Amino acid sequence: MRNRFVLIGVALLAVALVPGRPARAQGPVCGGTVGQCGQIPSDNTGYGTTAAEFLLLAPSARGASLGGAFAALTTDVSAVYYNPAGLSQMDHAGLMASTMNYVAGTKYAWAAVGFPMSGGARAIGVSVANFGFSSQPVYTVDDPTGSTGDVYSVSETVAGLTYSQQFSDRFSAGLTAKLINDQLGRASGNAVAVDFGTSFHAMIGGRPIRASFVIQNLGSTLGHSGQALTVNVSRTPPVGQDSVPQEPATAQFTTKDWPLPVTFRVGLAYDLFQTTAGRLSVLGEFTQPNNNNPGFNFGGEYNVALGSSGFSVAGRASVTYWPDNNITPSDSAGFSSSVGGTSQYRMSAGGGVYYRPGNSGFGVGIDYAYRNMGLLGGVNMLTVGFTW
Repeated sequence: MRNRFVLIGVALLAVALVPGRPARAQGPVCGGTVGQCGQIPSDNTGYGTTAAEFLLLAPSARGASLGGAFAALTTDVSAVYYNPAGLSQMDHAGLMASTMNYVAGTKYAWAAVGFPMSGGARAIGVSVANFGFSSQPVYTVDDPTGSTGDVYSVSETVAGLTYSQQFSDRFSAGLTAKLINDQLGRASGNAVAVDFGTSFHAMIGGRPIRASFVIQNLGSTLGHSGQALTVNVSRTPPVGQDSVPQEPATAQFTTKDWPLPVTFRVGLAYDLFQTTAGRLSVLGEFTQPNNNNPGFNFGGEYNVALGSSGFSVAGRASVTYWPDNNITPSDSAGFSSSVGGTSQYRMSAGGGVYYRPGNSGFGVGIDYAYRNMGLLGGVNMLTVGFTW
């Protein structure tokens, strides 16, 4: 029975990893000669059709260094993001916080706490993340240099509540409910969403294998309202009538409601070897978003204990396929092909140091990650975690 479940999980993963193609519509195209017509494909990939894409930012350095291929392996507090099903596999309560200076002067911060319950059969978690920037000059058609001194800020925030449960020694599932606030200058919008994840864990060759299925950011659309959308409109009299001074009329712009960046992820992790002193895990993950073409990533993590000191160290690396990183940089846009490169394959790497004496619940760890962001350069991320 155990092997049957393992084979089913591997088969589902293999089917999901078959590369997909975006929907394409065929349209006629004709040359200069009469009757010389052909067909060209039209890519209908939904680039730029979703809001609150900060929800896709990896919240932990451990997961970021693995290129995000972490849903099958996560059993710490970061499971509230990567796979809610992994939270119930925590052996102790934990707290984790991350910070990252992102591209274009933006910043990202995340924190979460998780608590096992019912002897470890269940767990709950709370998380919060914020992305944005502050005090940027306002440029308008009338003031293209921003000389008025007006500034604006962007602050995107998400708060989540996670519940996770182990239904057997082989299967767990979890759900995260999220409230999203998008503050763009003097306009703002709100949305709600859920993440749902499952985790199947078994043994092959005496070593653990884990499979995960996760869907993220399934929820409402997000529209904006606020003072920035209120304008005064001058009313012009009809043609042929005398111009009579009139007070401007107040009008309110309405914005389109945009969907959230929904992502389906299928992951697999396997321990190539595991001893009392160390472990080497390899991971793979397929992603299907609603605003991009399918992608995938592969990574590995090596963790080793430093004798009986209570210290351990870990090293990680990964390769991620980014289907949208296929543009040619333009000097006029300020990009250089030497910055990040134009390859659709990007590297991530990192490591961590941990201290957990004996069999005590108390522990502390620090993780670091570097991610290649293609034409946008690279970013560094730091995460600090505690258990008790």
